[in-house]
Amino acid sequence: MTTTMNREQLLSNVHQHFDAGRFEADLRRRVAWRTESDTGQPGAPALRQYLADEIVPGLAPLGFACEVLDNPDPRGGPVLLARRVESPELPTVLTYGHGDVVNGQDANWREGLSPWELTIEGERWYGRGTADNKGQHTVVLTALAQAIAARQGRLGYNVTLLMEMGEEAGSPGLAAFCQQQREALRADLFIASDGPRVNAARPTLFLGSRGAINFALKVNSRPRAYHSGNWGGVLSNPATVLAHAVASMVDAHGRMLVPSLLPPPLPEKLRTAMKDVVIGGGADDPALTPGWGEPGLTPGEQLVGWNTLEVLALGAGSPARPVNAIPSGAVAHCQLRFVVGTDWRNLKDIVRAHLDAHGFAEVEIELGMQCGATRLDLHNPWVDWALASMQHSAGAPATLLPNLAGSLPNDIFADDLNLPTLWVPHSYPACAQHAPNEHLLASVAREGLAVMAGLFWDLGEPAGVPWKEGALAAEAAAA
Repeated sequence: MTTTMNREQLLSNVHQHFDAGRFEADLRRRVAWRTESDTGQPGAPALRQYLADEIVPGLAPLGFACEVLDNPDPRGGPVLLARRVESPELPTVLTYGHGDVVNGQDANWREGLSPWELTIEGERWYGRGTADNKGQHTVVLTALAQAIAARQGRLGYNVTLLMEMGEEAGSPGLAAFCQQQREALRADLFIASDGPRVNAARPTLFLGSRGAINFALKVNSRPRAYHSGNWGGVLSNPATVLAHAVASMVDAHGRMLVPSLLPPPLPEKLRTAMKDVVIGGGADDPALTPGWGEPGLTPGEQLVGWNTLEVLALGAGSPARPVNAIPSGAVAHCQLRFVVGTDWRNLKDIVRAHLDAHGFAEVEIELGMQCGATRLDLHNPWVDWALASMQHSAGAPATLLPNLAGSLPNDIFADDLNLPTLWVPHSYPACAQHAPNEHLLASVAREGLAVMAGLFWDLGEPAGVPWKEGALAAEAAAA
């Protein structure tokens, strides 16, 4: 394959693209789309229009065949399936993003900022979706377009883009959609961008994510509340019962007390990967709590290699205006964040057995949102390949995270579609995603453009790319 440009020229071009304000213009336009998906309105016109009127016009000139399709789940937003096929014999890369955002929380942004307008203050680019995920998929799509141009329109592999509009609502229907479109989504490698770097200073590669399962513990003792003076001491208090039930599962220092929900021991290569990873320490990061969580682990190992049981919300009586009454019921909304190897599918039975054994038979359990944990094998050849490419582009080693501490629908790509998954994030921990004053760091976006462009370039170099044997043979024959 002949080109008029080399890798260094490509990276120079993406930097010029950013410095000239073209990336900013694209992101400014995209932030202005009010694509909230967590408001209970999956049919909101902006969700489909963002795909059809904003994303597709940029993909079509690059040779993508685009379809904006209905979600098989009525709770979910539309889905874009875009395919760029140079040859059916070539290997295929699948990439993913989401154009939806969480609700704007307009009134809570500080003066001078709006969630629907890109506002630049020094390094910080404020606006809803700048970090999650409009800024990140703009990095990916810009880098891809630049790589296509640099290779004179021939990457040497095919690209499929899947963009959903319901990730912030829990990705309803995404698994079913991917099952329906399994043939169209057939690929050899998955690369996408979401979540934060470990810190703003260094590019990060993560290979999966912790899973999450939400569940509610409820105690409904009687139909109504009763006066605490007339009945206190002879009626059980559901709030007290529930507090002790929760305490039987996680102690006062955050250590989990349900053995069957603990993960397997940390793999040695995970410990090695996390050895020099520093958690927190940024200007806007919270101070870590000494002695919190599983003893004997570093903060990095706790976040990436271990499970945590969190209480997200507690309710009983009327906290805003307490009255002298024993409440009729109490609820604790809990969440298990877990890593690969946890018996999470049996959580309800495990928690039921634990509560019964500790004398809390009256506590009811209701399951909520759930997604599985994933982690690409750290010995997979794609890991070292990606780290080498990222270092070549950034000029410094990238941080390897075996998995993100948060959760993503990566189980669909890793388990259902059986793909090696590489995630390259372009945000940082203090970006305020999902909160007022969400922002992207310009330096991270600029470096991210070079990192992604380098990855897309290197995938077109036959030597050293660990495609599957069949795909590699087809690539060599096509060349």
